[in-house]
Amino acid sequence: MKGIMNNKGFLTLMTAQAISSTGDWLSIVAIVTLVGIKWNATPIEVSFIILCLAVPMALLGPVAGTIADRFGRKYLMVISDLVRAGLFVILALANTLWMVYICLFTIGLFSAIFNPAKNGKLKELVPNEEIKSAMSITTMIDSATKIFGPIVSGILVSAAGTTPVFYINSVSFIISAILIFFLPKAVEQIKEEKEKGKSTFKAEFMEGVTFIKSNTQILVGMLFLGFSLLILQLSDSQIIVLIRELKNTSPGLFGYLVTGSGVGMFFSSLILVKKTNYRAYPLMLIGVCGIGLGFGMMAVFTHYNVDYSIVWAPLLGLFAGFAACLVFVPFQASVQVETPVALTGRVFGVIGSVTTTATIIGPLLGGWLSTVLGVIPTFIITASLLVFVSLIGLLTKNRLERGKKDVSESQQGAPTATSN
Repeated sequence: MKGIMNNKGFLTLMTAQAISSTGDWLSIVAIVTLVGIKWNATPIEVSFIILCLAVPMALLGPVAGTIADRFGRKYLMVISDLVRAGLFVILALANTLWMVYICLFTIGLFSAIFNPAKNGKLKELVPNEEIKSAMSITTMIDSATKIFGPIVSGILVSAAGTTPVFYINSVSFIISAILIFFLPKAVEQIKEEKEKGKSTFKAEFMEGVTFIKSNTQILVGMLFLGFSLLILQLSDSQIIVLIRELKNTSPGLFGYLVTGSGVGMFFSSLILVKKTNYRAYPLMLIGVCGIGLGFGMMAVFTHYNVDYSIVWAPLLGLFAGFAACLVFVPFQASVQVETPVALTGRVFGVIGSVTTTATIIGPLLGGWLSTVLGVIPTFIITASLLVFVSLIGLLTKNRLERGKKDVSESQQGAPTATSN
């Protein structure tokens, strides 16, 4: 822990992340307010906001990851930040929904390039023995911005409107780009390996896919994460509908629940920063089971209309957020440890594509299930499936760990390719 806090490159990258993530949360609230309230958009038109940001990552994640491995990661991040800064200025001037959609889709496209490049740069900056702490810190930053960003945005939008918020986010991306520009370049060894290993774009793309298929831990973990996230989104997207089932509820209950979730993720990340001697897969199983129990309790408490929802809803949100962090952080850390630096962008690009696809399909299925069966049965189904998936994972745990051992033994002595 002490070593990573003395890593100037890592601290610079995390500072840039904190600034841009805060700006992102500011703008998300502003966009929804602008489109949903000021322009009185329909529910379908509002849903396109999220789709415009998510679809580029779902469709282009693996390709974007290959780009991140093929070219200079630092400069790709700088370009992505500057382009997004300009797009938020255009958003501030937008006067039609189509302008908003085009800007958001392009922002999603450059975010799809930025994210795998950032994970690759993180791999360059942080040694393997500190990577678990590093991934926990990044999640802590995301959780903290999730807590404070919407609050600050709500205050700013109420006081000054949406336009200044877009300009603030634009400035946040410019500051992030400046900080990233001063990150250290790739070491000479990485540059030399890049020159030696030049190949076609298609060959590099297939190299990343082949690596994932050959690594049992990453492949099973990715499929487990994607399927769990798909199930989770069945209900996560319907929480506001569940809250409406309560007879006596606070208008701000949804916000309190989301804040509780962010607090839970923050404290879970804080623990994982200090306790890094964990095994990723068992912790993921505990996390998925914990999310299922949290969602199940929400459904039961709502069905019986338990009093003091202002207390139990944020607490259950905290519990679910704590459990969710046990899923995401260990998996991402294990991928960072297992993946050579040359392949980091491609691997995280594929993972990003799988998880983003789950976050797109899940809410659509969840909305359909809630319409057909009702929101409380949907939550019960979600909770049961998550607990069931965790039990299946427990039964396959030994087989997965044997596969990991076999892969490790087969790769002993093999040269590790690296690139920027």
